[in-house]
Amino acid sequence: MTRSILEAVVVASHEVSMLTGDRIAAVLAEEGLTPATAQALWLIDPDEAPPSMKTMAHRLFCNAPNLSFITNQLVEREFVERSVDPADRRSRVLTLTESGRRARATVIAATLALTPFARLSPEDLRELMKLLRKTLEPADQETGGPAAATGEILG
Repeated sequence: MTRSILEAVVVASHEVSMLTGDRIAAVLAEEGLTPATAQALWLIDPDEAPPSMKTMAHRLFCNAPNLSFITNQLVEREFVERSVDPADRRSRVLTLTESGRRARATVIAATLALTPFARLSPEDLRELMKLLRKTLEPADQETGGPAAATGEILG
């Protein structure tokens, strides 16, 4: 059976994601994280204002009940604190704790060291980032997802 180039790209993208996940599984286990909680932790940038629950749901492409489940796990592990948004008292925000910052840094370092993308040259990574930005633009505009933030990584 021959595959279309689109199918081949989708399969390769999934394989990179699954391989990366497999390679970092031990680090996640040591931190008491699942792939979903690790992704949520990663998406809370300590250098930015704490994100609202609504923002996190958009970033994680999930619904409110699923986000509550993920958030509860992070709160129980004392990686984040959930509090009232001072700008909108009807909303809740997530703030990293010191242990959350440490776990986040550990997960990011392990992922960057173990991903198959680490074998690519800086030039290849810039080209890949350009193509990924191109594929994510419409999805980001429709969902408010994190695609815009990826543009800042490699400029």
